[in-house]
Amino acid sequence: MTDVLQELIGVGKDVQAAKLRGEELGLEPYELAFYDALAQNESAQDVMGQDKLRELAIALVIRVRKNASIDWNLKESVRARMKVMVKRLLRHYGYPPDMQALAVELVLEQAKVFTEFEVENSFQSQ
Repeated sequence: MTDVLQELIGVGKDVQAAKLRGEELGLEPYELAFYDALAQNESAQDVMGQDKLRELAIALVIRVRKNASIDWNLKESVRARMKVMVKRLLRHYGYPPDMQALAVELVLEQAKVFTEFEVENSFQSQ
């Protein structure tokens, strides 16, 4: 029981730290998730810097929100279109090519979670 409580306290601290970091960067939670996915590449951090990565994360959330359909992660053609859109945005913002393939996959995973959350919330608010 004590281990579970310690784990919950740790998770709570992590959530609070992420919230504060998002506030410092001026990012909403999903923008921060995209930012973190992109910032895993140290060369991206070095080449682009925090501000450019922040802009890219915001642009990705906007584009995903506009282009994601309920079943985008199930239909290969829609997923391929989303992948192309992500690649273009990465190139446009100057994301380093060394880890671009990994970044695309991480962003697509974040997009999947984001879309599922958006769809779920849109059904609940109706």
